Amino acid sequence: MKLPKYPLASSDTLMTFEFISEGQKGPIYKLVKYQPTNLKGVYNLAFGDKNLDTGEIDDLVISNNGDSEKVLATVVATVYAFTDKYPDAWIYATGSTKTRTRLYRMGITKFHSEVTNDFEIVGERNGDWETFRKNIEYESFLVRRKND
Repeated sequence: MKLPKYPLASSDTLMTFEFISEGQKGPIYKLVKYQPTNLKGVYNLAFGDKNLDTGEIDDLVISNNGDSEKVLATVVATVYAFTDKYPDAWIYATGSTKTRTRLYRMGITKFHSEVTNDFEIVGERNGDWETFRKNIEYESFLVRRKND
C-alpha cells in the first residue's frame, strides 16, 4: 500500500509495535500486539489506543483523530514486518465491535488488489471460513503471507 504511514517502534521479536497518531485531537499513542493463540501458528492481532497509565491496549475507545487511513496503513505495515519474521504465521483479526469489524472489511476491500498480491485472506461467516470476497459481511479474518 503506497499510503503515508507513521514511524513504528517495535520489540525485538516484532510481537509489539507502537506509533503515534497525529491528528485533529493531537497525539494519540497506538499499540499493535501479535498474541499467540491456542492454535499453533495462529496469532491474534490486537490493536487500539495505548492506555498511558497501564501500558495496555484500549480497543473500545473511539479516537476520531481524522487520520484513519494513515493509521490503517501503519497497522498493515506491522503485518508486513511480522510476516517477514514469521512467514508461516496466520494472523487472526476481528474488531472489538461489529462496526470495527466492518471498518476492517472496508479497508481490506479498498486495497484488495494490492493486499492480495502479498497475502491470502479468508473471512469467517457463520463459523465457516472462505476466501475473502468484497461486499460480504464477515465476523473475523485470517491473513497469511503468500510464499511464492
